Amino acid sequence: MENHVTFKPFEPNGTVFAPPSKSDVHRAVICAALSKGVCTISPVALSEDIKATIRCVEALGAAAKIEDNVLTVDGSRMFGKSSAVLDCGESGSTLRFMIPVAAAGGVEATFTGCGRLPERPIGIYTEALPEKGVVCATQGGLPLTISGRLKSGVFYIPGNVSSQFITGLLLALPLLKGDSDIILTSPIQSAGYINMTIRTMSKFGIEVDMTDRGWHVRGMQHYIPTDYVTDGDWSQAAFFLAAGAVGGDVTVVNANIDSSQGDRKIAALLREFGAEVHQDGGRITVKKAPLSAVTIDAAQIPDLVPVLAVCACFAKGTTRIINAERLRIKESDRLKSTADLLNALGGKVIELPDGLEITGVERLGGGEADGCNDHRIVMSAAVCAAKCGGEIKCSDAWSINKSYPDFYRDYRKIGGCEVIE
Repeated sequence: MENHVTFKPFEPNGTVFAPPSKSDVHRAVICAALSKGVCTISPVALSEDIKATIRCVEALGAAAKIEDNVLTVDGSRMFGKSSAVLDCGESGSTLRFMIPVAAAGGVEATFTGCGRLPERPIGIYTEALPEKGVVCATQGGLPLTISGRLKSGVFYIPGNVSSQFITGLLLALPLLKGDSDIILTSPIQSAGYINMTIRTMSKFGIEVDMTDRGWHVRGMQHYIPTDYVTDGDWSQAAFFLAAGAVGGDVTVVNANIDSSQGDRKIAALLREFGAEVHQDGGRITVKKAPLSAVTIDAAQIPDLVPVLAVCACFAKGTTRIINAERLRIKESDRLKSTADLLNALGGKVIELPDGLEITGVERLGGGEADGCNDHRIVMSAAVCAAKCGGEIKCSDAWSINKSYPDFYRDYRKIGGCEVIE
């Protein structure tokens, strides 16, 4: 399979429509399946991660079909199977969302995955769920088999590993007979994703109450079928906005400034770097300007780190990105893979235990880079070409299908040129 991509130097200029938020669609698909009725979700882009979530709710009895970017989910037979195999692909969101959901339905479920997913941590569940009636069988990682029905109660969960564990519980707990509480044992990171979960659940009729130490969820609630409109994806829009900041004039449409996505912070961060940023409703334009180094606390915005590091490469001075240690357990060790990418192209990046230290250069020189089978590394390489003296040849061209299958099409809309071989 063709799997190397060459990005040619270019000056970014143009307009892109932000794709549907992958994070939003994950949550909406699960809520729709749990509604026990027929729902539509639109627009939807079928990335590999979204296919994984659809595949998993279908394994539990739901039905789904897509036509013209509208996904119809029929949850009338959800939990109609007593046992199931849930193939989560490489999607950490799918895995961590679906474990407690399947447990709430009393399904004996075996979870499988590929890539780095079998190595990514799930210990929070294997420690917490057995206390609530769920037997977890694993040799460490995947495959994981669960049996028994999840019981309500108090769940003590660390907030500094991944918000995905909290989202999984929030989705499942309303289905239980009794009330439940999630109590944080450490400060929450990626809080925006929790807010997104609660917002999406509310659209399907579920109430979640915030407490001083976490969240209270009433049992015996019912997801209500609804027709759901998805947010534009700020995480994906960030690549185009960053390209504008380092080398051109780029507009992204469908970027809702009132979104619950934490990654909407990209606009404020690019402004802090010194780029010209103009927002008007769901339309945001970023123009190049002299950039200066900043310090970025990435605790709430880990997915933005690779592309922010690209911006930092062209900012005068030394930028520090801190509180990003969780990136070491993503599709790649993203602190290492980001540093390796930029250094391979002529950047000056030092890898820190919890972040990166990036000293700005006038421009990158080009060269060969390892995409590390990580969609965000490959898309960051594409942004580098906006201020690069030579071509960039990057491996793992099609890893972008994990989150953004139309990335290359949209990249060409702002003048980007990629050759895949």
